[in-house]
Amino acid sequence: MATADPNFIHLSSPQKENGVSESPGQLDAGALFVLKSRGSWLHSGYHLTTSIVGPVIFSFPFALSLLGWAPGLLITTLQALITFYSYNLLSVILDHHAQLGKRQLRFRDMTRDILGPRWGKYFVGPLQIAICYGAVIGCILLGGQSLKFIYLLYNPSGKMQLYQFITIFGTVPLFLAQIPSFHSLRHISLASLLLVLAYSACIVAGSIHIGNSRNAPNKDYSIKGSKENSILGAINGISIIATTYGCGIIPEIQATIAPPVKGKMFKGLCVCFGVIVSTYFSVAISGYWAFGNQSQPSILSNFMDENRPLLPSWFLLLTNIFTLMQLVTITVIYLQPTNEVFEKWFANPKMDQFSARNVMPRLILRSLSVIIGTTLAAMFPFFGDIMALFGAFGVIPLDFILPMVLYNLTFKPSRQSIVFWANTLIAVASSALVAMGALASVRQIILDAKTYNLFANV
Repeated sequence: MATADPNFIHLSSPQKENGVSESPGQLDAGALFVLKSRGSWLHSGYHLTTSIVGPVIFSFPFALSLLGWAPGLLITTLQALITFYSYNLLSVILDHHAQLGKRQLRFRDMTRDILGPRWGKYFVGPLQIAICYGAVIGCILLGGQSLKFIYLLYNPSGKMQLYQFITIFGTVPLFLAQIPSFHSLRHISLASLLLVLAYSACIVAGSIHIGNSRNAPNKDYSIKGSKENSILGAINGISIIATTYGCGIIPEIQATIAPPVKGKMFKGLCVCFGVIVSTYFSVAISGYWAFGNQSQPSILSNFMDENRPLLPSWFLLLTNIFTLMQLVTITVIYLQPTNEVFEKWFANPKMDQFSARNVMPRLILRSLSVIIGTTLAAMFPFFGDIMALFGAFGVIPLDFILPMVLYNLTFKPSRQSIVFWANTLIAVASSALVAMGALASVRQIILDAKTYNLFANV
């Protein structure tokens, strides 16, 4: 006598209403409430753009300064192609399983079904949560730094500390974290896309203006430092570029698309990479052209000369406001995997999403999540160095190694095929990048160790 698989039974009415009727599985509260499948391919494009494109693009001129013109632009182009290919592979795998009647809504579901339950439970799940929550902490820290920049712009002798600005910034995602589902953020993600275009245009305009002004720095495009430092710097530059393309929540974004899902994610990726090409390359080229090997880890630092702004104050204020607003949206997007886990553990899928039984745990746990993230950002203002190390061990495996492995295992392409060897080559090269990125990150942590103290006002 056959036994029923407890993970795949008939859907209840609420599950059908949430647009997941093609999956035969009994959805838990996390999938049912947070990952509602009601969006369009255009909505997925908004979410993808928010999850990938952010103020990390301010580091592109610095990455080019570590690599030089030709290698820097070549690495940026290759990484864009590989990223698009990798994310499309994940989408194709998810489409394939959805057509088989087992739609996978989370990264850990995907690896569980293909690699086995332990991979999803003990590797991909914890790694994804760590990376996403780390991104939340990093965005809150950047938000606080941006607020401090605005404060000092108008009050250079101000006494307020960085942790105070971080706390102020953290109150905004504390409120927005209560938005119930990923799909409900579609309009916020659209605003994020527009903000990216806005502050990228500001950076390009500012770089061109300074590069053509009397205050323009000498345009030296040589690689600074000894041969050893230049090699390590080049590794760091490659790692910076690779991690700026990272996402880590592709399955969760595809989960927000209403069925049938086939082909929709590809359109969303085209929207996202249209924004990527227009912003990444314009910021990288204009910033490096203007400042050469004097490019700072954040291009905004180059807009100041010994605390004297090289651009009108209103222009810097506008750029930082756009950046601040987009950081809020990124923070809320990367809270979704944590929110989904909370709902799965503590909500009751048989009761209404907005019942008191489900609202109270949601309110408490999501608020605690943001409060803890804000506290950690204030305590560890050097978190960017730590996040670079996490990025090497987390973002690259999730986004550039696992998709290749999962595709080869799912579709089993011939060992004589180009697809098989292309996937294998990308996986091997990405594994080497993990090692190189970890080395560069550890080196940077050691160099910056002298500034490491709790609640530092950096």
